[in-house]
Amino acid sequence: MQRPDAHPSIDATLDESTKRSIREWSEDDRPREKLMRLGAGALSNAELLAILIRSGSTSSSALDLSREILQRAGDDLHKLGRLSLGDLTRFKGMGEAKAIAIVAALELGRRRKDAEPQERPSVTSSVSAHDLVRHLFADLSHEEFWIITLDRGNRLLDRCHVSRGGLHGTVADPKVIFKEALDRRASSIILCHNHPSGQLRPSEEDVRLTRKLVDGGRLLDILVQDHLIITDQGYYSFADNGMLH
Repeated sequence: MQRPDAHPSIDATLDESTKRSIREWSEDDRPREKLMRLGAGALSNAELLAILIRSGSTSSSALDLSREILQRAGDDLHKLGRLSLGDLTRFKGMGEAKAIAIVAALELGRRRKDAEPQERPSVTSSVSAHDLVRHLFADLSHEEFWIITLDRGNRLLDRCHVSRGGLHGTVADPKVIFKEALDRRASSIILCHNHPSGQLRPSEEDVRLTRKLVDGGRLLDILVQDHLIITDQGYYSFADNGMLH
């Protein structure tokens, strides 16, 4: 017989409450009502997941089921996002419709993150310019010509593809280059192209084209800040080597 001063443990009380259907809980504890009253930020990951699941099984509530799923994912939302429909429907009480709702919600979260406006990087040196475009040229077996367009504060506006060529060259039309710059209202540009051969030194044609574009930029009030020649081993900067005059 239990002594009059004995009390059930808190854990036992919580375990007992989660065995009941969410509809049997106090309204203050129900995830949907809690969200309406306090906002989504007040809910735990398990409570938010329970709202998506909507209902559990005969032996567990939606919150129990969401906790089980999160525990299987190591309480890591990134790992949860990698679970497939098949992985989710293996849990008792998880049908295809519930699994689809979770996958869709996580995908919306990813897209929202991708769509968030990010601060535009500033280009303050040939190193920072190279960092912006080196992935565009990685492992290419042909030449490509790109430009970086910048505003008056040297912040990135865009990276624009100008042309694609063969192993030994590509045509970079000044009209196309300056149209891309004018369309973006760029104050300055940085020219970029690769040498698949690995040769870092500019060719005579590279030098002539650069001079033509520097002169053309002056007429349009668009400064050509640099011209980068990029290979898998590194890059050559016209500006760093005093080749823009």
